[in-house]
Order: sequence, then C-alpha cells, then structure tokens
Amino acid sequence: MNFLELATKRISVRGYHSTPVDEAALAQVLEAARVAPSAANRQPWHILVIRDKAARLALGQAYTRDWFQQAPLILAVCVEPAKAWQRLDGKNFADVDGAILMDHLTLCAADLGLGTCWVVAFEAARVKAALHLPEGIEPLALTPLGYPADAGRPKTRKALAEILHHDQW
Repeated sequence: MNFLELATKRISVRGYHSTPVDEAALAQVLEAARVAPSAANRQPWHILVIRDKAARLALGQAYTRDWFQQAPLILAVCVEPAKAWQRLDGKNFADVDGAILMDHLTLCAADLGLGTCWVVAFEAARVKAALHLPEGIEPLALTPLGYPADAGRPKTRKALAEILHHDQW
C-alpha cells in the first residue's frame, strides 16, 4: 500500500480485541515513533508502554470511556518541554514534536493491522499520578494499541479547496 492509502486507512478505533499485541509488531511501532523528526533534533519525548492492569485502571480514571481499556496495552506519549527547541518568539515545540511522534506511531500501527485512537481529553494530573511522571515530564497523548474489534467511524475530511491557500490568505 502506498502512503496515501495508509494515511486514509488509519482511523480512530474505539473497540479492541483482548488478543495480546505481537511483540515484533510493538517493536516496529515503537521504532517508527523513535525515528520521527523533531525540531532541531531535540527529541523531547518519552513513550510509556502500559500493560499492567492496575496502571491501566488508573489511566481509566483520567479518561473515563469504557472502550479505552479494552486493548491489551496503552501507549502514553510524554514530552519534556525543557529539552524542546524554542522559536525566537518563545514558542516551545515539545507538543509539535510529540504529535509528529504520535502520528508515526499510529500510521505504523495501521500498517500492521493494529488499532489506535489519539486520546488527549484526559485529566493530566491523574495521568501524571497514574504513571508516576517526574517533574518536567508532561503527558501529551494516550492511545490504546490492539487489534480492532470495530471498523471505526467513517473518516470525514474537509475538501482541499476549503483548507488550501496559495501565496497568501
């Protein structure tokens, strides 16, 4: 499959089988994340693989959707803003870098037949506590990782004409 087909194939999955994720597949997903680009190659990120039931239940207190804990594991992408590149106006790119990593991760998972779903609507303090994150490390996004039990929602996107501008607004 070519890249456009893969990007179209990737959907947000909200139903998972309990089948454990193959370790070789997990390794590929993590490697795809590791090689993601970052501003000035600072790589201000960390990935936590959460298999432990108690930790997953604690994360379920931060994001309370039933489907969230169905997958056999949850990945947490965290960023370290102090190590990220900053633009001259002070904009910190930790979140952008972490989002690029997350995109690599989800695309690789889709390519391997695994499901993911970006979750960012969580209570950050609860995630920090559940994962025992040290000072200076912020949770950016969570995703279940597992074999899809549903087809996901239909993907709808704006037409290119609605979002494309040439030379100026």
